[in-house]
Amino acid sequence: MAFGEQPAYLRVAGDLRRKIVDGSLPPHARLPSQARIREEYGVSDTVALEARKVLMAEGLVEGRSGSGTYVREQPVPRRVARSGYRSGGPSTPFRQEQAEAGARGTWESGSEQTAAPAPIAERLGIEPGERVMRTRYVFRDAGEAMMLSTSWEPLALTGRTPVMLPEEGPLGGSGVVDRMAAIDVVVDNVVEEVGARPGLAEELLVLGGVPGHVVLVIGRTYYASGRPVETADVVVPADRYRLAYHLPVR
Repeated sequence: MAFGEQPAYLRVAGDLRRKIVDGSLPPHARLPSQARIREEYGVSDTVALEARKVLMAEGLVEGRSGSGTYVREQPVPRRVARSGYRSGGPSTPFRQEQAEAGARGTWESGSEQTAAPAPIAERLGIEPGERVMRTRYVFRDAGEAMMLSTSWEPLALTGRTPVMLPEEGPLGGSGVVDRMAAIDVVVDNVVEEVGARPGLAEELLVLGGVPGHVVLVIGRTYYASGRPVETADVVVPADRYRLAYHLPVR
């Protein structure tokens, strides 16, 4: 079999990937054994093993203890709408977007006071160690965990006010903009930065997936006259969801 100039393990992985994509190796099919790969492609055991590792890292195959390596069924990506906050709607952007999509969205949350770690303090424009309210969320669609979020708000701003706990009190669950307005803080800007990284073990345990699976991370910060009033990290499985932004033209 003639190949180009790529390293042998990448050439083998590329050919196996092509077979997976075109259906020659359909979902749940057993990947050729290491010995079969070695024989078919004329490579060493080391090359065959590295090629299999590439496909596993890409999420195309999965190992089953005592059985072998099998082609994974690839999920059809679903859309997560990111259209920003709109006043007069049903509370937070997540709730608005879930309602629009007709999805069966539920969520769980828990809040606790903690000291701001240095990266979060920088995002909030406060000193490391200052007290913040940290709220962790798990968002579900039809019972399946689809998104994680961790939010931080400076207690110097919200402490001893009716909106100190984001999901409790008279404005519990109303979203950052409405809650801040209740304490005379006018949110006028929100910034989102999107990146990707391998999911942490504790994230993948909740979201589903294997070590190495990639997640999208949205770093979001709300501002009032240039002052950060809330920042959050939103984590979404990259293999199951796509971010769709609806940005108005002004």
